[in-house]
Amino acid sequence: MKYFHLVWAALFRRKTRTFLTLVSIITAFLLFGMLDAVRTTFDSGSKSIAGVDRLITSSRYSIIQSLPQALQARIATVPGVRDVAYANWFGGIYQDPKNFVFSYAVSPNYLDVYPEIELSPEQRKAFDDTRTGVVIGPLLAKKYGWKVGDKIPLQSTIFPQKNGDKTWQFDIVGIYSLGKGAANGMDQLFLLHWKYFDEANLYARHEVGWYIDRLASPDDADRVAKAIDAISANSDHETKSQTEQAFSASFAKQLGDIGLIVTAIMGAVFFTLLLLTGNTMAQAVRERTSELAVLKTIGFSSRGVLGMVLAESVLLLVFGGVIGLGIASVLAPAVSKGSGGMVNLPPVGAGSWALGVGLMVLIGLVVGALPSLRAMRLNIVDALAGR
Repeated sequence: MKYFHLVWAALFRRKTRTFLTLVSIITAFLLFGMLDAVRTTFDSGSKSIAGVDRLITSSRYSIIQSLPQALQARIATVPGVRDVAYANWFGGIYQDPKNFVFSYAVSPNYLDVYPEIELSPEQRKAFDDTRTGVVIGPLLAKKYGWKVGDKIPLQSTIFPQKNGDKTWQFDIVGIYSLGKGAANGMDQLFLLHWKYFDEANLYARHEVGWYIDRLASPDDADRVAKAIDAISANSDHETKSQTEQAFSASFAKQLGDIGLIVTAIMGAVFFTLLLLTGNTMAQAVRERTSELAVLKTIGFSSRGVLGMVLAESVLLLVFGGVIGLGIASVLAPAVSKGSGGMVNLPPVGAGSWALGVGLMVLIGLVVGALPSLRAMRLNIVDALAGR
């Protein structure tokens, strides 16, 4: 810190070059912050503290392949299973194809196996008693300005009604809140009655998309999963049962290995940044050969000069990187708000900041290593003579 003013002055000796280099660093760490937020979003679904006592039973081959409703009673007889609910994908859109709604047709006891979905007793009774009733998440209600009592037309992209009309009419009877530990995305669900869906749709009858098995003890998850899958072994509807966290992780991986994609992109970005910043530092030291020789002449040690050049390199990376991550911290919530809830990017967390600052320091040390060694080994006479 004693020679910070010298390091700072050297850093901005060529203002245009330093500014352009900073723009590159800011862009790189802005990208890092946004991509890490995306990765965190996909990971959050598989790390929710809620759901540790739930298994998801779906078709062994694909989640889009339905299972017979009659399987519910057989799963319920497996020792260790406390309750069994089921759901079916509805595929709803509101007014415009871009207004996609996460809509499920759910069994009467669906809300019982998801205690983190909190609904008032009055609204729960209204849901149970209303054939066309739906309960929705708070973010979904806010997005479209829906309230209890509204009649909502929702078009299914998959299931038409028996008269061929794909637009279904629903009555909002409840808006739930979420308890602690709810998974990311649960605040924008649209839950309708499976019985209404089953009786009114043109295609599927007595079929469900997946089962949710609530366990008496999370410790029995492996044993219960094997017992459930054994029920349908060698049948035309073999099942795969897994924990809710594993199911969420598996579902996310169908879109791609997000962690690997983020790592590959950032690897390419930081490699380019390494070359760019390294070239900037090497050129800066070459231009200041005589100045560094003067520093040595007036008493600065070789190690002192080495430290100053290294500090300059690290300062350049940290200065630009902190600005980039700071912009990402502001931009991620803004993107979430602007998307109306379709994209939920969390703020850049402490883990991302720690990793980002570590990368700044590491890259700064790497790109500053060769120029600082050259400065340390500088011969005063040759440098002052311009050789």
